[in-house]
Amino acid sequence: MHQSMRYAINNIPVGLDENTDSIKHRLAKQCHIPVDTIQACVCVRRALDARKKTNIHFVCTYEIEIDQRLDPLPKNTRPIESSFLMEHSSLRPTAALNKAANNSKHVIVVGAGPAGLFTALALAEAGIQVTLLERGKPVETRMRDIGRLRSRGELNPESNICFGEGGAGTYTDGKLYTRIKHPFLRHVLHTFVRFGAREDILVDAHPHLGTDKLVRIVRNMRAELIKLGVDYRFETRVDDLIMDNGSIYGVRLHNGGEIRATHVVLATGHSARDTFERLQQLGISMQAKAFAVGVRAEHPQELIDTIQFGASAGHAKLHAAEYSLSHQVTDPDLGKRGIYSFCMCPGGLIVPSPTEPGHMAVNGMSNAKRAGRWANSGLVVQLTPDDLTRHGLPQSPLMGIEFQRQLERATFAAADKSYAAPSMKLIDFINNKASGTLAPTRFKPAAIPADLHTVLPHWISQPLIEGIRAFDRKMRGYITDEANLFGCETRTSSPIRIERGKDMQSVNAAGLYPVGEGAGYAGGIVSAAVDGLKAADAIINAANSEALRGKA
Repeated sequence: MHQSMRYAINNIPVGLDENTDSIKHRLAKQCHIPVDTIQACVCVRRALDARKKTNIHFVCTYEIEIDQRLDPLPKNTRPIESSFLMEHSSLRPTAALNKAANNSKHVIVVGAGPAGLFTALALAEAGIQVTLLERGKPVETRMRDIGRLRSRGELNPESNICFGEGGAGTYTDGKLYTRIKHPFLRHVLHTFVRFGAREDILVDAHPHLGTDKLVRIVRNMRAELIKLGVDYRFETRVDDLIMDNGSIYGVRLHNGGEIRATHVVLATGHSARDTFERLQQLGISMQAKAFAVGVRAEHPQELIDTIQFGASAGHAKLHAAEYSLSHQVTDPDLGKRGIYSFCMCPGGLIVPSPTEPGHMAVNGMSNAKRAGRWANSGLVVQLTPDDLTRHGLPQSPLMGIEFQRQLERATFAAADKSYAAPSMKLIDFINNKASGTLAPTRFKPAAIPADLHTVLPHWISQPLIEGIRAFDRKMRGYITDEANLFGCETRTSSPIRIERGKDMQSVNAAGLYPVGEGAGYAGGIVSAAVDGLKAADAIINAANSEALRGKA
């Protein structure tokens, strides 16, 4: 009796209309075996190739199980460990973190975004006591506050697009694609599936969740954390750290209360400006870092589909088209600089994302089906701390935050001091001539025609024009009078980095673990979650090492 063997076969092109039987026959031919010897066949990786509009297809990796050994191995084929295919390594859940031998530790996690949630979950599953503090509200009530901002122009500074359970990533497209390489990456994806995500995210090269799915996943994670004994608190803002001789021993809350702990994980997200200001006052080592600002573009989704897919646009196997664009400019003020699209949301909508009264910013979001009429994306210019000092801002770790605020105040003023968005036709922006008219849009609470050249400094608007012209050369039809630009996109990433060592702790505050986007170490949902797991792993390993020393 032959032992079943398993193989992974890479780079298999699959047509939009190709069926499973056809694929199996092609795999059998490539492997020089009869098709009936393939006992099981599963796609474990799928990427769309739309470079040639006349030949849009998927490029896939398949894992097959057969009753014989392949010798010699065909091209693009490799053996994988023997087991039943339903347990194959590519889709099998990865191992959790270690258990804690020393469970006397108490960890405070500040922030319930991806970094905070994954830190808290890993620590709680390891047996460590966790208190999770979120300044905003649960996702259910947070949605109502966001609704009031969009319908009535009423901002709740503690519950909005950026603050609240799930973090800023909950109200985006929910992209899970990341360029980082780390062993925890697969664990993060499997955890999302565990709490309600589609298994497709384990297969797709560019997976996403969508806001509607993220809300449910975050709610399920909360239920599990509470079941594990986590002290999960909402509307609990941390205003200060309890320090002694360079070590952190807990936090002070906005209501005057204190919580003591052995470790504090700081996972605040990129918009906790008051927290960063307090950290600077306490002398926590941090530095200004590069970030990006610009506008958000909105096109009809049907137009983007046609540009990207040509005659295949609308095919049942093709979802709403997306794009990722970049261009290098050489600007007399900025020097060489990247202009790029950011957080592209197919079939989505643009939402107001301020966190402070008298400030205005925008972001984008999509639901899982990406079924809306419009596509939107940030179009942003890279900035460095040197750029800011060159244009008059005093050197400071928080100089990027001050510049963001300047732009947001100008944006608010240009929209008649409301939480509407100053807006301009894309073609008018390119021609530097405000027509006072807009293409159709569904932005709420309102889109107000304005000259965005009076909102953005010329040393940002001019490189942006050059970048958009380059985008049109890559995507013919991108510059159109059917598109609008909205001001301003300012929250692309944190403009600060809290310095930390290899042990994940602050370089000058023992017991403080700065993680995620807010601390300057992540750039999306998955990378933030991985960073939180790295902090949890460091705390667990330190606890276990301490326990071993105690036994010695």
